[in-house]
Amino acid sequence: MFVDSHCHLDRLDLSPHKGSLEAALDAARTRGVQRFLSIATTLESAPAMAQITRDHEDVVMSVGVHPLADVPEEPSVEAIIECAEQCGAVAIGETGLDFHYESIAPDIQRRRFAAHLQAAHALELPVVIHTRQAREETLALVREHTDPNVGGVLHCFTEDIDMAREAIRLGLYVSLAGIVTFASAEALRDVARQVPLDRLLIETDSPFLAPVPYRGRSNEPQYVVEVAECIAEARGITVDEVAMQTRANFYRLFAASVSDGAPNPFV
Repeated sequence: MFVDSHCHLDRLDLSPHKGSLEAALDAARTRGVQRFLSIATTLESAPAMAQITRDHEDVVMSVGVHPLADVPEEPSVEAIIECAEQCGAVAIGETGLDFHYESIAPDIQRRRFAAHLQAAHALELPVVIHTRQAREETLALVREHTDPNVGGVLHCFTEDIDMAREAIRLGLYVSLAGIVTFASAEALRDVARQVPLDRLLIETDSPFLAPVPYRGRSNEPQYVVEVAECIAEARGITVDEVAMQTRANFYRLFAASVSDGAPNPFV
């Protein structure tokens, strides 16, 4: 059974499924996808995503503001905490640093990321981290603010094995998406071979970055299977081994975020 540990269910192209999110999820379930973590990219979008989680028992969600999101007001630590609590989030993010584009100034991104890390620490929730061309600053802020006993994940990882090892040392998991299947991504497949299997997650980041053989199309959760198949081939193990271990890793990371006495969405 597979888990899509990072998807944006509120942004999927549902035209192949006659406009039905349920049909898109059913297509994934038919292929063995058991759980979906849907990622909010603004606080304003979180309430609608919370409704998706209420309507679908196998969907859980995160709350956060993407580093490149243009928002009317910068999120305070208190606002992130309040939104996460109201929405029943199991993680904080997607947050992080992206210096590839200049749409949001680096100083604003740093303050935004720090606020998310502080909120995650206060709530004892794992953090979902986006990083691009900001390797050292991302790790420095993680070192400063993240509890390694709670941890988090570097999602859609595209860096090298040295960064992966340091992230793991800091209590993070490494998540691979459809990029690992691209012909040009041999270096990333080498990372897939070397990351300890008990620290690896898989994701689609749908609707973005569809894997081979669907590259160029809108991505969707069912294609997490292709990510798992590519990793299995790279490591010389079975797809079942990848599915079972990444599923166990997902539950280990995110189930710990459920407070005592609260219903556990991972049972």
